[in-house]
Amino acid sequence: SGCSQGNSVERKIYIPLNKTAPCVRLLNATHQIGCQSSISGDTGVIHVVEKEEDLSWVLTDGPHPPYMVLLDGNLFTSRVMQQLKGTSRVSGLAVAAARPNPPQGFSPGLKCPNDGFGVYSKDYGPEFAHCNRTVWNPLGTGLSYEDFDFPIFLLEDANETQVIKQCYQDHNLPRGGSAPQYPLCAMQLFSHMHAVTSTVTCMRRSSLQSTFSINPEVVCDPLLDYNVWSTLQPINSSGKVDPDKEVIMVATRVDSHSFFWNIAPGAEAAVSSFVTHLAAAQALHKASDIQLLPRNVMFTFFQGETFDYIGSSRMVYDMEQEKFPLRLDNIHSFLELNQVALRNGSRLWMHTDPISRMNDSVGPQVRHLLDVLSNSSQGLNVTLEEVGFSQPLPPSSFQRFLRARHIPGVVLTDHRTSFHNRYYQSRFDTPENIHLQYPQGLSPEETLEYVTDTAKALAEVATVVARALYQLAGGANHTSAIQADPKTVTRLLYGFLIKMNNSWFQSIIKADLKSILGDVPQHYVAVSSPVNTTYLVQYVLANLTGTVVNLTKEECLSPEKSPSTDRELFDYSWVQGSLEPNSSSRLPFCVRSTVHLSKALSPAFELRQWGSTEYSTWTESRWKDIRARIFLVASRELEIITLVVGVAILLFSLLATYFINAKAEILFSIPRDPGAVSY
Repeated sequence: SGCSQGNSVERKIYIPLNKTAPCVRLLNATHQIGCQSSISGDTGVIHVVEKEEDLSWVLTDGPHPPYMVLLDGNLFTSRVMQQLKGTSRVSGLAVAAARPNPPQGFSPGLKCPNDGFGVYSKDYGPEFAHCNRTVWNPLGTGLSYEDFDFPIFLLEDANETQVIKQCYQDHNLPRGGSAPQYPLCAMQLFSHMHAVTSTVTCMRRSSLQSTFSINPEVVCDPLLDYNVWSTLQPINSSGKVDPDKEVIMVATRVDSHSFFWNIAPGAEAAVSSFVTHLAAAQALHKASDIQLLPRNVMFTFFQGETFDYIGSSRMVYDMEQEKFPLRLDNIHSFLELNQVALRNGSRLWMHTDPISRMNDSVGPQVRHLLDVLSNSSQGLNVTLEEVGFSQPLPPSSFQRFLRARHIPGVVLTDHRTSFHNRYYQSRFDTPENIHLQYPQGLSPEETLEYVTDTAKALAEVATVVARALYQLAGGANHTSAIQADPKTVTRLLYGFLIKMNNSWFQSIIKADLKSILGDVPQHYVAVSSPVNTTYLVQYVLANLTGTVVNLTKEECLSPEKSPSTDRELFDYSWVQGSLEPNSSSRLPFCVRSTVHLSKALSPAFELRQWGSTEYSTWTESRWKDIRARIFLVASRELEIITLVVGVAILLFSLLATYFINAKAEILFSIPRDPGAVSY
């Protein structure tokens, strides 16, 4: 009961803030980025900043520093953050969610994403290195890549934001120009990070702990996950593909990022492209003669690309080390889908590498690739245009393959030069950013099935890609029958952008994975793998490209026991199935597909080269406690008086105890019984 009394006292003192997202610390080979609090949390008097003029109270005028700033979401800019960073009068920051998205755009990413880890360097196309020719993300402020020595939290719940503002207005609002009187409303933020300095330092410390300690305390973990891949024609996943067998590789990234931990909607940066890729895979699999095509097609979904190409660099490394079924020599050509949802009119741009095209053998192959893509758009509302020789490739996974070998390839995007995406790597890269709109009053099930204009547009792009792949693989039939399904695209957009926990996703995953279906989808790569996005891409791809086979649950879960399953060629999954009509029970079934996972952990950690400049070295710090709360704080004078009185009472009680103990014989002696007589 003492514990429950303590909790009830705490509840009377503190109001916890439950719907928050922290900024955490990430590290690479050379430095640390992100935010952290002191080990016991940081506390400050709350001041609401809704316009830039309000900052003067925090920075110079206010008499009660340090301050916890409740910042309007539209003021969360590089300029304001530099002012707050340069003062000791700020102990932390709570950022209110901005509604609607800032019209001027907002990108806390870098102007030149993944700079130094692509193909362009002082040795290869130096005129293109470091975005010398094209600044891809001109709105990038680099805010996500700065280091802050105070905690920063995003307030996701408008009701909690209102509670804080009400507390501020009741207690902290300066009235008539004079300072507010105690008690004041304060906030405490806990987000202490264990790792410091760089990946080299934190991995060395973790390694020493693991070597010499019985209970090692790891301080950071590499960002890692799994790439998802499948092939049009089955291949032996544990063997090696014949060196003469040519494969066309299609690729997209599946991860995104923002300033705040695990807030990564990535609508345009990632989802638009991998949804288009999934729809193209489904459309191509429906062609009747795919098993007869002279070339195979490999569908690849890379994880961790936001952080210096983790997934693609690992796949290239595995191919070079012969730890993957394919070798780099097997790749006939490469097609990558980048940001494709914000087309200007009907135009889609085909980017190529001007350096490798100068090669006599690569140049004509790239030309053929461009011609096939252009011809595949006939009769569709998609116009493919070439960017030309004067411009390098945009940031893309293809660059990691070019670093290893001259491969003919094209990157498809909706932008000719800089990104159309004004919210790249930010929390505002939401469904609204790609104009995903639904009519009012639809139920969740109706919304899932409603075909939006965005879905129709992306389905057309998927159709172009599927038709081009069919021709590149050597298909001789007419391609007009190959058509991506807008209904599939609309379901995918709903599931990956609005609500993961929907009836379709429920029906295509294993029963033991039900917990991955959270509410609002996020696509951060993280350190515990596989993340929800990876699992869902895996099972969606299996559903769209696989076949339902007549196996029992036992046969499906242990296919090696059945002689006819070709365990080396196929993957088998026992999935939940849809709900029976008017029932809570499901109709499970077995799906056979060519979908596989491969590790997306940077080779730098495999090689223990934590200071590598060749491979990604990003790690995420560990932490024990992340939470936020508000409470009323008394004046410093009252706190000191309370402390002094408390100490005085303690000293008095000690003295009283001492004297009572010293005179115990007198004070507590038992008086003699007067009636007792001794003889």
